[in-house]
Amino acid sequence: MVSRVLEIFDDDGNDMIDFTEFLDALYVFASTAQEQNQAKVRFAFEIYDVNGDGYISNGDLFRILKIMVGDNLNDIQLQQLVDRTILQADKDKDGKLSIQEFQTFIQGCDIESKLVIDLNASGNMN
Repeated sequence: MVSRVLEIFDDDGNDMIDFTEFLDALYVFASTAQEQNQAKVRFAFEIYDVNGDGYISNGDLFRILKIMVGDNLNDIQLQQLVDRTILQADKDKDGKLSIQEFQTFIQGCDIESKLVIDLNASGNMN
């Protein structure tokens, strides 16, 4: 999952995260401003949009959930979960999720407040 996050942070696709890319990512997660909420939803969407085509396909969702659940579900159980999720969230019935469908599906999860880095937290660095 870490490699997937790093891919998203790498805006220019050069397989390296430069300081500007790092700061841009940090800004999104450090901010609680309303304008950053959309960026947080987009980030969550991009985690699942593995091939970067602007949609979450059945295969995209399967790959990411497989990383998340590991061996806790077998492939058949996982595929059933993926199929149910796509069926519930896919309002236009094209077999994939747009960012709008994703946003509607996760509405109420309060994802924006969960994707925050508290830069004011004090740590004891003795």
